[in-house]
Amino acid sequence: MSGDRTTAKFAAKLVKPDGLTIIAPWEAEARLADEPVTELSGIAKGIGSFLNKYGVFKCGDMKKLPIGILAQRFGNPGRRIWLMAQGKDPEPITTVVKAPKTIGHGKVMPPGTRDLRTVLIYLQHMAEKVGTRLRRHNFQSNHFSIGIKTEEGWLGTQIKIDNTTDDGQVIFELGRQFMQKHWAGQEARQVQITAFNPTECRQHDLFLDNTHQLKRDKINQAVDQINERYGEFTVAPMPVIGRSEMPNVIAPAWKPTGHRKTI
Repeated sequence: MSGDRTTAKFAAKLVKPDGLTIIAPWEAEARLADEPVTELSGIAKGIGSFLNKYGVFKCGDMKKLPIGILAQRFGNPGRRIWLMAQGKDPEPITTVVKAPKTIGHGKVMPPGTRDLRTVLIYLQHMAEKVGTRLRRHNFQSNHFSIGIKTEEGWLGTQIKIDNTTDDGQVIFELGRQFMQKHWAGQEARQVQITAFNPTECRQHDLFLDNTHQLKRDKINQAVDQINERYGEFTVAPMPVIGRSEMPNVIAPAWKPTGHRKTI
């Protein structure tokens, strides 16, 4: 794969999902030549229409356009676009992912949802997704945000617990308690659960009875191994299975690996 982000993103789209295509740096320009300029990161309909006025429809057409025209209209981003189209993106691929400040999941509810059981199913789904991602990257947290979007706006709270956790069951219980205390039956349009300031997993307190938590850790480990092999939520709490299906969404700050791979 070429050492620039433009070619890397192009290559990533060729074989989906999680495919691998190797494009040597000296082949990048030729491979991009017949691709529409709107396939480049950062070029939407607005910039695309501007380029079309100058006869630039494909990346290979960019050579016909003096770099100064783009620079005058868009500044440094314009210069970068001109280079990108020729496989010469000046910004290198960043392989180091910063430690996360939050790990969260949200989901839009079916229209007109007012049934508590349905809301709890969606909250449990999000709690399990947050727990799974925490465990996958060896993180835990003791600070969580629980939110429900209603017709009147967001209804939410932040909760701190004594010990850090990566267990979806524990996180869901926080959501259930929040619903009992704060929800009055308003239409629920969206749910969101976020873990703040995730830290690396800590050893259990030796002076406390950790029998239950150790058992939960083993169960979660077994479930994670099955789901990693056969697909997300192959094994999951009964209320969640098949009840709130929706495709995952790629985060704006997507990275090929690491905790920011999905929202």
